[in-house]
Amino acid sequence: MRILMVCLGNICRSPIAEGVLWHKIQQHGLNWTVDSAGTNSYHTGEPPHRHSQKVCRANGVDISAQRARRFRADDFEYYDKIYVMADDVYADVIAMAGNKVKREKLDYFLNELEEGSNGSVPDPWYGNEDGYTPVYELIERTCEAIINKYK
Repeated sequence: MRILMVCLGNICRSPIAEGVLWHKIQQHGLNWTVDSAGTNSYHTGEPPHRHSQKVCRANGVDISAQRARRFRADDFEYYDKIYVMADDVYADVIAMAGNKVKREKLDYFLNELEEGSNGSVPDPWYGNEDGYTPVYELIERTCEAIINKYK
């Protein structure tokens, strides 16, 4: 199983999701791959946001080695499942994918908690440090649902 998490800048939500899911993959001894990307290139090559790293570290997950990258249309060829964190990200992924769109691979991340909800993971970038904890908790619950569904 190869999974890609996608948010806007690949420094807040998707790196947390990558790190949490990777941690759970290791705990369950699964032979899965997980990565993350952003739909824009504002932060390409940068590590995750310091508050993303801090909340992950507080929960035993190290994401400090990750580096932001931009989503590419050929990601549809490599990944089995591509999760987006919000409506704007979904629209960007569809637009960038062009004719490579394989809609069965693309889904809203939060649909794993509530099927068909097409909910958005709040972007903690726009708030203060306190906003990262509830985002982490939401992502952790969703990653657990992914593990339980596909393992």
